[in-house]
Amino acid sequence: MQKPLFTFLFTCIVGLTLAQTPRTYTLQEAGPEAAGFSAERLGRMDRVIQEYVDQKRIPGAVALVARHGKIIYYKGFGQDDVDAKTPLKRDAIFRVASQTKAVTSVAVMMLFEEGRFLLDDPVSKYLPAFKSPKVLDKFNEKDSSYTTVPAKSEITIRQLLTHTSGISYAGIGTKEANAIYAKAKVPSGIGTPNAKLADAMNMLGGLPLVHQPGEKWSYGLNTDVLGYLVEVLSGTTLDAFFRTRIFEPLGMKDTYFYLPKDRHNRLTALYTEKEDKSYQKRQAQGSQTPDYPKQAGTYYSGGAGLSSTAYDYAVFLQMLLNGGEYNGKRLLSPATVRMMTSNQIGELSLGLKKFGLGFGLVTEREAARMPVSEGSFEWGGIFGTTYWADPREGVVAMLYTQKFPNSYGDLADKFRVLVYQALTGTPPVAP
Repeated sequence: MQKPLFTFLFTCIVGLTLAQTPRTYTLQEAGPEAAGFSAERLGRMDRVIQEYVDQKRIPGAVALVARHGKIIYYKGFGQDDVDAKTPLKRDAIFRVASQTKAVTSVAVMMLFEEGRFLLDDPVSKYLPAFKSPKVLDKFNEKDSSYTTVPAKSEITIRQLLTHTSGISYAGIGTKEANAIYAKAKVPSGIGTPNAKLADAMNMLGGLPLVHQPGEKWSYGLNTDVLGYLVEVLSGTTLDAFFRTRIFEPLGMKDTYFYLPKDRHNRLTALYTEKEDKSYQKRQAQGSQTPDYPKQAGTYYSGGAGLSSTAYDYAVFLQMLLNGGEYNGKRLLSPATVRMMTSNQIGELSLGLKKFGLGFGLVTEREAARMPVSEGSFEWGGIFGTTYWADPREGVVAMLYTQKFPNSYGDLADKFRVLVYQALTGTPPVAP
């Protein structure tokens, strides 16, 4: 082979390899221009979020935007406690609820990489309570009794990761599932600190599915089942697995199921909306209290249990954008991250989006509706937290509020617009 041709081919191979290997970044604050953002245009974000506070649509919000590891926007707006008139600081701790699902999904995939299971294994191979599932046939609203038919197949671990198993949610699922789960005392994962995950999931395993496995996308307690799977396969609690295998390696110092006492004062107040759309502090309902993160709990909900800060969760997302590594600590391989952020539900859909292994995915059609790039992965939490990570632009962004229900959820989409309208160029140094 002639030397020039060899050199050309070698250069092409090396270049292709480097292009396929994600660059790793560690988060650090920088000026907007260092990441290709316009400081002037970012001022629009200040104005819009402040308007929502001033018009009393929300008590407060924390927003964080980073690109290629550079945090170019990280601010708190409004008040943490309206009655006490305490400002909402940017390092406030929020109940991130369903943002827990992504962390549990990473834990599952870490065990997958260790050869503990295959994604298309039946979960009953490891959790016998889910053997021979049944599907709801007829339901009697008067007494919550029901009949079932046999499921056509076992539930797989992949179906749990993609919410296609047929398991519904407690409290926010179908009306049939809400009644059946309530009767069986299966919790949603929020505000039940004194229960045990194993007990609840073993009970759930004997309850009917709302549809045949794999036939639909149905948001449900799938990730709580996965949290129990992590406990069984690892031989430790989900809390301990998160702490030692994810949070400590990544330096996530403010993310917990139940907060240490020295962080109680940083937990934001939780608000609810009245009929006239004004807000007030959310009160305890029965045994469920908004202060559940301050309790000494034993229930580790893989689907909804965590509280965290915008910064900690940005670190977690940056790890995924880095291809599974952060600050020299590797949790996953780039190939596994690629799988997690690829369409795993085929022709099924949730609106204009698809779903991977633990994340909603922005499709071409969704990217035509909003400026977030195709291939971005995202989700949020019921109390008003939302996030996305954009591999194409290298963007991590999140907007955290703490109010449910909320008639002004359009702020989340406005936030997406405000991020990308301020992204006007490439960084001075190419990533």
